[in-house]
Amino acid sequence: MAYLDRQRDSFASSLAAVASKIPVKRSQTSAPSPLPSLGGGAPASPSPSVASTTSATAASTPKKSKTSVGGPGGSLPPGAAIYSQPENTGVGSAIGTNIVYALDYLKQQGGKPVSLATVLGHLNLNRESEAVQKQIVQRMRGHPRIAWRATETGPMSNSVANIDDDWKTGTYEHKPIIPNVKDQTQLLQYLQRRTDAQGVNVKDLKDGWPDCEAALTLLEKEHKVLVVRTKKDNHPRMVWLDDPSLCFSVEPEFQSLWHRSTVPSVEDIVGKLTAAGQKPTSEDPRLRAALQPKEKKAKKRAARRTGKSTNTHMEHLLKDYSHMKR
Repeated sequence: MAYLDRQRDSFASSLAAVASKIPVKRSQTSAPSPLPSLGGGAPASPSPSVASTTSATAASTPKKSKTSVGGPGGSLPPGAAIYSQPENTGVGSAIGTNIVYALDYLKQQGGKPVSLATVLGHLNLNRESEAVQKQIVQRMRGHPRIAWRATETGPMSNSVANIDDDWKTGTYEHKPIIPNVKDQTQLLQYLQRRTDAQGVNVKDLKDGWPDCEAALTLLEKEHKVLVVRTKKDNHPRMVWLDDPSLCFSVEPEFQSLWHRSTVPSVEDIVGKLTAAGQKPTSEDPRLRAALQPKEKKAKKRAARRTGKSTNTHMEHLLKDYSHMKR
């Protein structure tokens, strides 16, 4: 038993020596409270142990509490809306971005007048300050593709005057690039009114008539319009006015007769005309001049330029007397 006692005392002493070397982090925010006296006599040691210091530090650290929504109780009444995020997250916060979204929204209405409150509600700006809403109104009224009507049946306007007085009034509409063209009849009338030979860009036509491709295909089959299409996707790109009276159909019998006939080649025709002393219409005089061999001109040797003579006192020695030879 004495051997076991000695081993226990040795282990306790080594444990106490190791525990004294372990660094202890003391809480600087709040001082540790004095421990109560033990046994009704002397007070306990003021130096706390490792376990007591750790528990005191953990107790003094405040825990993060979750923020409650909807009042002190942290509960919301049924059906209440939370306005922390906008309904349409794709709408940006910049004024220019909001104008782009407003224009796209007015395009979707198909020319139907829309009030300012409806536009601001779509952009989630109905809860913004009055100054921000006035900036949106000013940009919309000055936009060349947005029309503003002071009244429901009034004329279109883009005036931004007196915006402080009537900025909440009126309706807004999309103003297409090509106005009043939304069906086949209106398209033909628009093409007939044009005084130039330039085609109409289908992209501009789709700005006010998005589903115009089917009508263009039908008019093209009836030879009322000429359509230029893309090579990759065969989508219409440009449109011109056509005349159905200029379209003639060739009988199949004549077509087969034409394809069966032997037409001489272009080289044979040119040779026969040249042999007869006639000039072919397909001959380009510029091509003949380009095919002729060019004469090589001998390059002239440039005369050697001498500098300024400085040995004028030796001119009688450098003079050429070769012409005096016999």
